Amino acid sequence: MAEMGVPREKIVVVSGIGCSSRFPYYVNTYGMHSIHGRAPAIATGLASSRPDLDVWVITGDGDALSIGGNHLIHALRRNVNLKILLFNNQIYGLTKGQYSPTSEQGKRTKSSPAGSLDHPFNPISLVLGAEATFVARTLDSDPKHTIQMLERAHAHRGSAFIEIYQNCNVFNDKAFIKLTGKEERAHNRIYLEHGKPIIFGPNDEYAVVLDGADAKIVERASVSDGEILVHDETNYSRGQAFALSRLNRGPEGPAPLGVFLDHPRPTYDDQLNKQLVDVQEAKGPGDLEKLIRSLGTWTVE
Repeated sequence: MAEMGVPREKIVVVSGIGCSSRFPYYVNTYGMHSIHGRAPAIATGLASSRPDLDVWVITGDGDALSIGGNHLIHALRRNVNLKILLFNNQIYGLTKGQYSPTSEQGKRTKSSPAGSLDHPFNPISLVLGAEATFVARTLDSDPKHTIQMLERAHAHRGSAFIEIYQNCNVFNDKAFIKLTGKEERAHNRIYLEHGKPIIFGPNDEYAVVLDGADAKIVERASVSDGEILVHDETNYSRGQAFALSRLNRGPEGPAPLGVFLDHPRPTYDDQLNKQLVDVQEAKGPGDLEKLIRSLGTWTVE
């Protein structure tokens, strides 16, 4: 934000509850450490009433996808001008290591000693279905790529969602080793670049193709160049983005990183403020005192 010339007094960071939600304390801006799962609701009010501010929501897989699930999907559905960063470490860290909505099935934790039976959420698939207008994924250990995703999100007018795979070295260490390990990462990081064929591997030996509505990984030598999927982040049907989101079933194998979708449409806050102006022009300024006393009032003695 400093490199982009955004004044710190124009930045607000709103968080919920969890390890991720300590974030407002670590940045020298305005901010609020709010209540569990409700950061998108609080940030919606702020973004709607102060369109001059850059409003960022910091949340985690537990905070956003459990108690905060409804607040997350409706902020995205409305296309509020918010930037939402979901730090996904696939565990509840603050409360000492219970399984979370993104933990894999069979996860043994203090709250699931025999292994979790819950099927995990796929955050990218979820927010695509919630009509988010900008969807991306990155890694905590890839700062260069993370900066690119943050810059893209900031430039997007509307709801921007970035899932950040983040290691919890206390309760879920090396959960993303396939994507972060020195030997493994070149084989498993699938970087999405708009307008380019999706190929990856140390020597670009793997490719992504469409098999009906599904995306699948093949050896590049087994298909022609014309069969390789060319990434289109502006594919507004969301079919390609959704197929890519289902390409990995967790961090144990290759996973797409980058912008899945960038689909501009009118924002909730812009439309709300225009509606207020239109109504005031048509009916004049409101009178709150008159409204309160207009119907159904009682005098209590």
